[in-house]
Amino acid sequence: MAYRTLDGLAVAGRRVLLRGDLNVPAKDGKVTDATRLERLKPTIDELAGKGARVVVLSHFGRPKGVDPSQSLKPIAAALGAVLGRPVAFVADCIGPVAEAGVAALKNGDVAVLENLRFHAGEEKNDEAFVAQLAKLGDLYVNDAFSAAHRAHASTEGLAHVLPAAAGRLMQAEIEALHHALESPKHPVAAIVGGAKVSTKLDLLGNLVAKVDVLVIGGAMANTFLHALGTDVGKSLCERDMAATARAILAEADRRKCLVVLPSDVVVAREFKAHAPSHTVPVAAVPSDSMILDVGPATAKALAATLAECRTLVWNGPLGAFETPPFDAGTVAVARRAAELTRAGKLLSVAGGGDTVAALAAAGVVEAFTYVSTAGGAFLEWLEGKELPGVAALRA
Repeated sequence: MAYRTLDGLAVAGRRVLLRGDLNVPAKDGKVTDATRLERLKPTIDELAGKGARVVVLSHFGRPKGVDPSQSLKPIAAALGAVLGRPVAFVADCIGPVAEAGVAALKNGDVAVLENLRFHAGEEKNDEAFVAQLAKLGDLYVNDAFSAAHRAHASTEGLAHVLPAAAGRLMQAEIEALHHALESPKHPVAAIVGGAKVSTKLDLLGNLVAKVDVLVIGGAMANTFLHALGTDVGKSLCERDMAATARAILAEADRRKCLVVLPSDVVVAREFKAHAPSHTVPVAAVPSDSMILDVGPATAKALAATLAECRTLVWNGPLGAFETPPFDAGTVAVARRAAELTRAGKLLSVAGGGDTVAALAAAGVVEAFTYVSTAGGAFLEWLEGKELPGVAALRA
């Protein structure tokens, strides 16, 4: 898809409304994970360095009207620390206060406006609210792929009333996903984990049509194993989804997409850290036990499969990675994917909250080609859905 980028914008001396994602984890007014702020830094540095007056727009949380506990003021201070430059905070995002705050900016200055969701017009994509935001800027840059699946005033509406472009983070995300699914090097593998088949039907349906190998892990795999007649004991399993699972397998077969399920699993009688556990073939799961991870033979086979592939898309861990020792399978496969990526043999793109946490636990986030922090937007892209915030940036 052809879309506009910063390369086509003359920004010196102009007010640039930059839609970022400052919806970061925070506790007691302190940011606990600055990843999203750090990823916004290149675009802000480039705009400010070229003499733009950078006006950052964002939501924070899900307030119902004005809520001081969900103000962006402390986040603005944290952004300033990440940027290493002063960042002004403006106590509203529309109206006289916002207009005065933006008017005070000089070339190269950066300001953060108050939480967009303090106004109902943001989520409603209200034309009047869009117009009030647009008064504050000359140009619009969207660098919040993580909010691009929502057609809100600041993510979609503004792109239709101001000259618009993708920021560097948005650009990197679009390009990574394009190379992973739209024009990938084959063979393409996808690893899909998580708890429920029912929440990933669209994802699985889209992937079987696009990838060569589909690895199903996590509790989702239990549902597929059950659908094939395997006794999964007390494992988490959507037994009412058995027919759907079989239909997905049939479609994969028709599409010549190889579906890989665990051959051995790690089981335990209780789900808690360091619970007594052992490895069994999938056909020998005790009736009083639950599957909590893929076994070492499965992890080794997956590592070998990845060595034969050129592209990997990953969404969801292979086991209950938050609870050792049930992280071993995910960690082993993640580290092999990282090795192949470092060696230039694999393009690896991963995303989704649990996935990012699992890769971080394995110490390989920086080794993957691209790790998305976008969550819902990443998932909808994998499902083959058009994202309003991206579509609005088409050239």
